[in-house]
Amino acid sequence: VRLQVQNVEKPLYRGTFHCFQSIIKQESAFGLYKGIGSPMMGLTFINALVFGVQGNTLRALGKDTPLNQFLAGSAAGAIQCIICCPMELAKTRMQLQGTGEYKLKTKNYKNSLDCLVKIYQKEGLRGINRGMVSTFIRETPSFGFYFLTYDCMTRYLGCEAEDSYVIPKLLFSGGMSGIVSWLSTYPVDVIKSRLQADGVGGVTQYSGILDCVRKSYHEEGWRVFTRGLTSTLLRAFPVNAATFATVTVFLMYMRSEDNLPECEAGPVIHQPSSL
Repeated sequence: VRLQVQNVEKPLYRGTFHCFQSIIKQESAFGLYKGIGSPMMGLTFINALVFGVQGNTLRALGKDTPLNQFLAGSAAGAIQCIICCPMELAKTRMQLQGTGEYKLKTKNYKNSLDCLVKIYQKEGLRGINRGMVSTFIRETPSFGFYFLTYDCMTRYLGCEAEDSYVIPKLLFSGGMSGIVSWLSTYPVDVIKSRLQADGVGGVTQYSGILDCVRKSYHEEGWRVFTRGLTSTLLRAFPVNAATFATVTVFLMYMRSEDNLPECEAGPVIHQPSSL
């Protein structure tokens, strides 16, 4: 977020690792965890929605085809925006608060919940849903590629429940799915972050998505749309590897316990195997 929104004329960070070092040096290790309350509150519900909607949509579509995997994932991504957008707004505002300060001189928000309450009091529902359209544009195709890639990877690697290497294969498949999903819509994420950060400090720069795209490109060129990509991909692999592997292993365990038919077993991949 900091790399995505920093002022190009007076940049604070030269890149991912310089940003990492600077935050620890200037704000202590706790600076790396600013805004953590928002994801902790929202990610449980987001993952429940995503995997639940994807599985039910895939069953409703009938056939397990690559297109249906993409459509089911896209539906899941679109619906979870309801939670994702306010969550990321609070996370962004908290992460930008006190940039470069070891001890905050001015603290606008006590925590993520306080952040959302204050934004609501000042701007109403429109305020806490700032960036909703850009979030929707990012998440819908992104989750389509997310589930499609996972399905293709697990089929290609032959992930079978009895395979002794099934866990590493699932971790690798999940990690690659996360990377592909972020690469597919990353420029939109930059715009979303800029829109959600807009107004911090009382200065509003952008009137909307197209205005943000135009001004960002005019001032910084096409490279602006790759800002922060390295740190995003470094995060994406382990996070999504753990997410997909955990969900898949849990469902495999539940299937073996309850002897559920494969078509009723849940929202992950539907292969002609015990998985």
